[in-house]
Amino acid sequence: MMYFILTFFLGAAVGSFVNVLIDRTIAGEDWVSGRSHCDYCKKTLTWYDMVPILSYALYRGHSRCCGVKLSYRYPIVELLVGLLFGWWLIVGFWFFRLASAPLTVIQPAFWLLTGITIMILTLTDLFYGVVLLPVVWLGASMALIYRLILWHFGAYQTADLITSLVVAGIAFGFFWLLHKLTKGKGMADGDMYVAAYVGLLAGWPRGLLAIGISFVLGAIVGVSLMAFKLRTRKDTLPFVPFMMAAMVIVLVWGEQIIRYVS
Repeated sequence: MMYFILTFFLGAAVGSFVNVLIDRTIAGEDWVSGRSHCDYCKKTLTWYDMVPILSYALYRGHSRCCGVKLSYRYPIVELLVGLLFGWWLIVGFWFFRLASAPLTVIQPAFWLLTGITIMILTLTDLFYGVVLLPVVWLGASMALIYRLILWHFGAYQTADLITSLVVAGIAFGFFWLLHKLTKGKGMADGDMYVAAYVGLLAGWPRGLLAIGISFVLGAIVGVSLMAFKLRTRKDTLPFVPFMMAAMVIVLVWGEQIIRYVS
């Protein structure tokens, strides 16, 4: 239990850094230089202003510096990343672990970093309507290097590596076509790169299945929001969260879904 608690708070601290990364990227600031400051009054924060989850609860969701109400995104991200680390410790490390070294370390580490990447892409599009392309490039690079390492050690077939690249190309081309046909109104330009990332990471046939599921999820949520008059047809709906959710679904339950529909 103690290991889980320590791992959770380590993850929450990483989640706090994820929040900083998102805020500074959106604001056009450097990720690492400069001390942490309040986004509203720009005063430098102290260590007790930045304790994950607890600081938000202690000040009841307000900035200690100026009293401005803070976004609920901050504790949610810290909580989710903390739970991701806790899950990784209890389940994920053993679930993704391969028998032979050095893959015993590489595989679980890769999926932990991929989980963080998925969260960053989801949250930035959900809250800001922005696709952070550097994060997409980083995630895609990690996925490609990971596949090459598996291939090198014989845990991944050459055909699987090639089909993953092909699926990434198909996904990119499909979203590029949607972007051109709708003149950017139906699909943002950043979505095509995220789609390629999904295809590369999920491979064949899960990558294409993930793209299909993302449209189903988007349609369900979009119709539901319009039914409850929370959105209109003219309002945009961030699509990256649906692609990320669909990718998680196919990575976990892809084989069962494929067997069911085939």
